[in-house]
Amino acid sequence: MTTVDGAQVFLLPDLGEGLTEAEIVEWRVAVGDTVTVDQTVVEVETAKAVVDVPCPYAGRVVALHGAAGEVRPVGQPLITIAPADADAGEPAGHATYREEERAGSGNVLIGYGTGHGGSGRRRRPRLAVAPEPVTAPAAPPPVAASAAPAPGTASVAPAPLVISPIVRRLAREHGLDLAALRGTGPGGVVRRADVEAALAATPARLAAVPDHPEPAGPPAAHVGLAPAGAGDVVVPLTGIRKAIADKLSRSRREIPEVTIWVDVDATALLETRAAINAATPDAPVSILALLARICLSGLRRYPQLNARVDTEGQRIVQSAAVHLGIAAQTDRGLVVPVVRDAQRLTTGELAAELAATTTAARAGTLPPARLTGGTFTLNNYGVFGVDGSTPIINHPEAALLGVGRIVDKPWVVDGQLAVRKVTQLSLTFDHRVCDGGVAGGFLRHVADCVERPALLIAAV
Repeated sequence: MTTVDGAQVFLLPDLGEGLTEAEIVEWRVAVGDTVTVDQTVVEVETAKAVVDVPCPYAGRVVALHGAAGEVRPVGQPLITIAPADADAGEPAGHATYREEERAGSGNVLIGYGTGHGGSGRRRRPRLAVAPEPVTAPAAPPPVAASAAPAPGTASVAPAPLVISPIVRRLAREHGLDLAALRGTGPGGVVRRADVEAALAATPARLAAVPDHPEPAGPPAAHVGLAPAGAGDVVVPLTGIRKAIADKLSRSRREIPEVTIWVDVDATALLETRAAINAATPDAPVSILALLARICLSGLRRYPQLNARVDTEGQRIVQSAAVHLGIAAQTDRGLVVPVVRDAQRLTTGELAAELAATTTAARAGTLPPARLTGGTFTLNNYGVFGVDGSTPIINHPEAALLGVGRIVDKPWVVDGQLAVRKVTQLSLTFDHRVCDGGVAGGFLRHVADCVERPALLIAAV
């Protein structure tokens, strides 16, 4: 925090281990708004997660440093707050909060503190955001028109609107007039949902017009050519997409990786899972949890794969604990949440932790610290309906086990052809940490445990 002419400048805080910047997704306040202690003022996206950032100061917003889509470095100004001034037209009711304006926040966001102790005061309800004035439409709005005033009441001008940068950009890209919309948010705020509803209603309105001219038919299509008027789709390489690109590129540059694979009969593994779940219906165990348990058994036998290469120190570091990464596809991209000290968990505890971790990862609620520090990764790409893959190692780890889909296939059992549940296992490993004998031994152990789960008991 810095102070300029009595105003407090809140700097972008450290949002997690190794994070040096964040992209502004959406401002929740505008210049002129009055904010309270710990009110969320901006939503940012880091390489790990989307985070709501609260401001530890109360007062009036006098500057927003950065627009939506802009990347801000950690430690640079984010928002400037000036003390609220009752003589400058402070909204009614805000005077109640003046004591908080001079008090700091005691709350701590994941990965950082606010820099000073809290006042100990109870947080008061969040105030409504003051609307941003816009020009009222000259004609009745075609979408979600405001209701007429009740009889006997004076006509009131339409309430001004507060539009976030993302909403403005979405409307601009689709040629939508925001002044023609009525917002459904607090105080008439036009939200993203209002814009999307208006866009969805546009084709229906056009179809309802009887004299709407039919567009001329498109020119004859040519095989291999894009439709006329089609434009390139440009996706900015920012946030988590940039982090994925950087990490995978670094992995390919630094790690001499090798992939080996084997087909296995998973029939007995499925039967084992069914037997466990029948005995403990309140604590079901997933196939992923059983595979994780098998991997832990393999890493106990072959610790060379639970390692990383320290290139600066010219050494290989074998980890004493297994911090198991689970590759998870989310709406924001591929993330690898980590279950720390997985070797200490029972199979039931491992199943519960994996379920909770993957759910939180897809919801985007995991703190950044849960997305780093893995020592070995399990990747169940079979959920996408594919049999095999040669995945890229999650740098700086040394190995990754991939699992394909489980499908019925012909299989020879005791000299007889039978239909069995078959899957393909692949192991991608860093050839610097071990040779083929170790990697092959690990994969064969995993395959044997999948085919004969009783081996897990013998390996304990």
